[in-house]
Amino acid sequence: MSHALKQVFNKDKTFRPKRKFEPGTQRFELHKKAQASLNAGLDLKVAVQLPPGEEQNDWVAVHVVDFFNRINLIYGTISDYCTEQSCPVMSGGPKYEYRWQDEHKYRKPTALSAPQYMNLLMDWIEVQINNEDIFPTNVGTPFPKNFLPVVKKILSRLFRVFVHVYIHHFDRITQMGSEAHVNTCYKHFYYFVKEFNLIDTKELEPLVSVWGGSQG
Repeated sequence: MSHALKQVFNKDKTFRPKRKFEPGTQRFELHKKAQASLNAGLDLKVAVQLPPGEEQNDWVAVHVVDFFNRINLIYGTISDYCTEQSCPVMSGGPKYEYRWQDEHKYRKPTALSAPQYMNLLMDWIEVQINNEDIFPTNVGTPFPKNFLPVVKKILSRLFRVFVHVYIHHFDRITQMGSEAHVNTCYKHFYYFVKEFNLIDTKELEPLVSVWGGSQG
């Protein structure tokens, strides 16, 4: 892993600049509302539901940014153990291999090592969530027609980070005593994408065996 990538994922340093919500904005208030629900210990299935009177796209946008920040941190905790040597293929066990494709260098699905894939993924998501044309921050600016398709692609790719971490690096998560945190983050993510139908059920299959179908 390159020195630059290590710095990006070093949990003691500032990661890629977090997308923050400006105090006083509607999105900031929604973010606070979402955090308050979690901190109150609400059932996660309830916590992800759209609050009365709020716009679904705003609620989804807040959560996408939050999941990006959290999953960045989770991957950061194991990134020193996810190397070209240990993880030459971005996969989730022998049954699932994830290939990278974008509109620039990799126009066809390309097999990459897990750290290469993660780096491209986080860069790509950062570009999407910082694009005002896709994630508008001004109140009253409408979301574009392609907002949900972009969100679905972001979330399905973030799910692959969970798959890789659970199947290839969970021993490290356990050694650090972080499994409860990671499990809660995953359940929150899972209930959210199910609530708003943002990832196909087939895409979620790699972790069904890990959880024994207990996700509900």
